Amino acid sequence: MENRALDLGDDEKPVVLASDPKEPLVGLAFKLEQGRYGQLTYMRIYQGQISRGDSVVSMATGQKVRVPKLVRMHSNDMEEIESAAAGDIVAMFGVDTASGTTFTDGKVRYSLTSMHVPDPVISLSLVPASKSKDQANFTKALQRFVKEDPTFRTHNDEESGETIISGMGELHLQIYVERMKREYGTECTTGQPKVAYRETLSTRTPFSYTHKKQSGGSGQYGKVEGYVEPLDGDSLGHGQFEFVSELSGNNIPPEFLPAIQKGFREAIERGPLTGSPVMGVRVVLQDGAAHAVDSSEMAFRAAAIGGFREALKGGRPLLLEPVMEVEVSVPAEYQGSTVAQVSQRKGTVSSVDGTEYCTIIADVPLDSMFGYSNDLRSATQGKGEYSMEYKFHQPCPRDKQEELIKKYQEAQAAKGA
Repeated sequence: MENRALDLGDDEKPVVLASDPKEPLVGLAFKLEQGRYGQLTYMRIYQGQISRGDSVVSMATGQKVRVPKLVRMHSNDMEEIESAAAGDIVAMFGVDTASGTTFTDGKVRYSLTSMHVPDPVISLSLVPASKSKDQANFTKALQRFVKEDPTFRTHNDEESGETIISGMGELHLQIYVERMKREYGTECTTGQPKVAYRETLSTRTPFSYTHKKQSGGSGQYGKVEGYVEPLDGDSLGHGQFEFVSELSGNNIPPEFLPAIQKGFREAIERGPLTGSPVMGVRVVLQDGAAHAVDSSEMAFRAAAIGGFREALKGGRPLLLEPVMEVEVSVPAEYQGSTVAQVSQRKGTVSSVDGTEYCTIIADVPLDSMFGYSNDLRSATQGKGEYSMEYKFHQPCPRDKQEELIKKYQEAQAAKGA
């Protein structure tokens, strides 16, 4: 098999790796494990060789780290070794890194192509049962899980002060909550699962916004004009965000452009319908105005935020929901009831294959997938299993959109009160 790397020193040009111990070292840390003696980092060596006591360079951070101990794993047993060469899978102790990092010996700057990590589609709020006793272990566990698994994310919600964990499905997050209890002795209470809704606009909309403030001394002034449009008109919600400047002349001095772009990027973090991030939009800046004294980066940033919000409200905003590609495997006798079950959950079946054992592939909104594992087990006497993967975001049905907007407005009113 031909293994390729990207040469970071030559504009990420693809390079074929040779499975030769005499060549410079290139290895990939693909799995982390918390062992009795600290973090155990599994690494596959694609080229070159490594010995105990060698120093290796992380291509993610550029830091040089020493390998104090090298082991070969046989299930749970460890065999200490002095060196390993291309083709070997070994584990290192005492190397602090994240999953998916490429290591070299410093002679080359190669990076193995990283795997595609989709954005999380589901979130849960997580609170340790005893804040005073469990907080240290709770924080330690989250830091470790984020390092191990690139699809697992965590952040603090500024409004509620809660810790939010995000991942690829209900089961994915349940496993981490269970591991926290089993491995760190930390009981947690979880909130309702939250689906990662997004917002977009459905039609091209112009904006012309002036930010003006006078409060004694020098004021603030910035004016932006242009339009916002959906990316790829045929596929709403595809792509993230694009900023295009079509400025001609010097109405807006060039040094304010980064601040304007920053303002637009800030504005897409909260949409007008449910406060969800905005995706699939292109902002085109065409004109504007500046003041010799009162214009500043802050004024233009505020003008960009105001202009974007104005355009989004007038551009018939839409709420988008994540759709999962679901693969269900069941014995043939349960095919009919399983297809009916998927259809009940607003799924669109794209293919049904197999004779004795049947595989059904369907696109189902994530919001309809909660509790599906229990329903599937009940309908197939425990013989059915399924997996799902994020596919795309699509517009919500009108009634669902109105219901979600109403809930959001009620929650905002309650916070205000």
